[in-house]
Amino acid sequence: MSAREPTVPFFSGAASVRRDWAELQARISEITARGVFTCGPVVAELEAAVGAYTGARQAVACNNGTDALILTLRAAGIGPGDEVIVPAYSFFASASCVLHAGAQPVLVDVLPGSYAMDVERAAAAITPRTRAIMPVHLFSQTADLVALCELADAYGLQVIEDSAEAIGMRVERPGGGHRHAGLWGRAGVLSFFPTKTLGALGDAGMVLTDDESLAAAVRRMRVHGDGGAYHWQELGWNSRCDELQAAVLLTRLARLDEDIARRAALVELYNARLALVGPAVATPWQAPAKRQSNLVWYVYLIETDRRDELVAHLAEHGVGTEVYYPRPLSRQPCLRSLPGASQPVPVAEAASAHAVALPLYPDLTHEQVDRVCDLVAAFHGASRGSGAS
Repeated sequence: MSAREPTVPFFSGAASVRRDWAELQARISEITARGVFTCGPVVAELEAAVGAYTGARQAVACNNGTDALILTLRAAGIGPGDEVIVPAYSFFASASCVLHAGAQPVLVDVLPGSYAMDVERAAAAITPRTRAIMPVHLFSQTADLVALCELADAYGLQVIEDSAEAIGMRVERPGGGHRHAGLWGRAGVLSFFPTKTLGALGDAGMVLTDDESLAAAVRRMRVHGDGGAYHWQELGWNSRCDELQAAVLLTRLARLDEDIARRAALVELYNARLALVGPAVATPWQAPAKRQSNLVWYVYLIETDRRDELVAHLAEHGVGTEVYYPRPLSRQPCLRSLPGASQPVPVAEAASAHAVALPLYPDLTHEQVDRVCDLVAAFHGASRGSGAS
């Protein structure tokens, strides 16, 4: 790689931090002057703001999205002897959180396009031990929430949404209006990992629910099960959200819709440029559903037969990528021996062999998108074509 060729990291938030720095400094100064650093007034302000943005009656901040999901499962009464249906194509925590709650994940295949749980496969996986269905909303769109909730209702099951990536995603309700992801079942979660659509400068997460009793249980369990005045009502967790991350998130929440729109504009550039490459690269598309969600672009995922070679080519020229995900959950070493990991998952297997994420974040420039697309086109032997710059 020559010294003149630009480097395009998979993610960078440096420009956004510089933009927000004065406001962040002011918030941090208030926190240090107050001397309350965890689960204080700034966390409460964040919970209220996210509740208002999503429409959740209860929003409970936690240390990270994984903790939020474990605590949600426990608060929902999921435990030993129970099964939870989980998509086989997802981040490891979607399955590991079920295990941490004491239950067994049952892994089912996903749909092309959305990479979300296949409703028919979920229906086939229901047994007398099934207590919940856990859809995961990946990359840009939700699972088929209307169909999954209908399935859950038919069998008397809970829906717990792994909506870690889904802030801003909403689905039209059958009776009219829209409901935010995470609020279609008993509860859902958000992750504020730094790369997320709404990201902290470290770890943070949140539980979304309209169930006051579930929210109260999560609030206790995030502080070791403390019901107040060191009165331990149950065995909990240490998952307090700190005030500094809440300050970062409040600052960024004010610009969230602007950042979502910026991501969408970058996706339009990618789509226009990569369409010129031809069938060697499959660009993202929205899967059919009873009610589709709006698209909120957290990850720009393409599929290509020569995925690993393309990743190496891009890395050689200074472009970062991420393989989401290199193997289905059913082939993870610590999960593949589970009884619930025995079903064939051909769509998940195919995605694991072909999918790769290209850089996508608000600080990415049009020139950087052009650079990435030039390299993808060159790798596949396609001409550059005309793209935005």
